[in-house]
Amino acid sequence: MRPWLHSDRGRLGIFGVEKNIMGLLNKLFGNKVDFGELIARGAPIIDVRTPGEYRSGHVKGSKNIPLDQLAGKMKQLKKAEGPVILCCASGARSGRATRMLKAEGIEAYNGGSWVGLRRYV
Repeated sequence: MRPWLHSDRGRLGIFGVEKNIMGLLNKLFGNKVDFGELIARGAPIIDVRTPGEYRSGHVKGSKNIPLDQLAGKMKQLKKAEGPVILCCASGARSGRATRMLKAEGIEAYNGGSWVGLRRYV
């Protein structure tokens, strides 16, 4: 029998390799987030675009905290219970904001573009 077809003394069988590859992919790209479920459980949506961008259209019920003002709102955000969803125009600024909040111990998710996220509301 070929060693790669079974698991013996630390060798990975073909299914072990598949499992490890899927684990690596999940670490690299993360698991799919159910934004509908998070919103249904009361997760606030924070739009990190500028006030002018926000006024031109936004997710209903979202709060506008521009990215450059987010650090000043960290204490307030830490007091909130549960996860926070962040969005912007493309997902780039909300990605930065998500990393900032996670670094402070806040459960945060990058919702990407506000246009895509609004389908969950």
